[in-house]
Amino acid sequence: MRKKQSKKRPLIPDPKFNDQLVTRFVNNLMLQGKKSKAYKIFYDAMEIVDQKNEDKEKTSLDLWKDALSNVMPHVEVRSRRVGGATFQIPQPIRPDRKISIAIKWLIDSSKKRNEKSMALKLAQEVIAAAKEEGAAVKKRVDTHKMAEANKAFSHFRF
Repeated sequence: MRKKQSKKRPLIPDPKFNDQLVTRFVNNLMLQGKKSKAYKIFYDAMEIVDQKNEDKEKTSLDLWKDALSNVMPHVEVRSRRVGGATFQIPQPIRPDRKISIAIKWLIDSSKKRNEKSMALKLAQEVIAAAKEEGAAVKKRVDTHKMAEANKAFSHFRF
C-alpha cells in the first residue's frame, strides 16, 4: 500500500497577470530551472497574441485561457490487461489532470512549430488553439476519437 498523498503546495501568482494558472504554465515551459527566461517567453508570446488579435474585446490572457480550455481533453484511454489481452479503456479525467495535460500538449505542439523564436511559436499555437485549430487541438480530438472507438470496453473499468 502507498503512503499518504503529498499535500498540494500553493503556487505564487505571476507578477504581471497575477494568475496562478500562468505560473503553472510557466513552470511547465521552464527548462533547466530558468524561470525568468520562461516568463520572458510567455510574456513576449502574450504581446504577440495581443498584436495579432482581431477581436479587440478579448485580452491575450483571455485568448490563452480559451486556447487552454479548447485543448483540455474530457476522457482518456488507459491500458488494462484482462485475460492476457490488453484493452484501451476510456476513463474520465480529473480536473487537475485535464489542466496539466492541456498545458503539456500546448507546449509540445508549440515546440514542434516552424517559427523563429519560442515566443512566436507559442503565440501562433495559442491563436490557433483559440480558433479550435492547430496540433494541440488535433491531439485532443484524436484522444476523444480513440475513447469513442473503445467505448465497448468501458465495462472493464473499476
